[in-house]
Amino acid sequence: MNYLAHLYLAQPNENSYFGNLLGDFGGKSHINSLPESIKLGLKNHYLVDKFTDNHPAVKQAKHLFSKNRRRFSGIALDVLFDHFLITHWSQFHEIPFIEFKTTCYRLLQQNLPIMPKQMQYVVIRITQDDWFKTYESPEGVGIALDNIAKRIRFVNQFDGCIEDINLHYEEFESVFLKFFPQLITHVASNNLETI
Repeated sequence: MNYLAHLYLAQPNENSYFGNLLGDFGGKSHINSLPESIKLGLKNHYLVDKFTDNHPAVKQAKHLFSKNRRRFSGIALDVLFDHFLITHWSQFHEIPFIEFKTTCYRLLQQNLPIMPKQMQYVVIRITQDDWFKTYESPEGVGIALDNIAKRIRFVNQFDGCIEDINLHYEEFESVFLKFFPQLITHVASNNLETI
């Protein structure tokens, strides 16, 4: 899952938000001196990723991408699922999305000094450039994915991924709406972030 989904599945506080994003930035190599609440957030991140990666519907959705883009289909689905979460936000959360997003941005800033350097850079970009605003539209998803393609350190054919998404948009949306409630239930039943 991508950044917004990890924040959605976290507890609504700065340490949980930090821990739930840390998994994308070499989490285990940074946790020795961190509070237990951040470590539990990191465990929750890995729980979410494992469930997502092994879910049959998610695996099947990866095959909707063309062969030359399938290698990066997991990345594409992560960003696309954030888009669908925003699109269907009121179905999953009682707090308006703009309020949730603003709170996340503010709380993430509180732990910025102790984040790994790459995470600091990304969190600053997320919050200052309002990445979640970009995810609101399919066009924004396409721009975000093309930017990711440019950062891949070897020649790839990942750019233009929005073509595959547009071709199968309703199928991807159906997968998300089936899968995401199951993920929410899985996280709640494991309840890792209780101290």
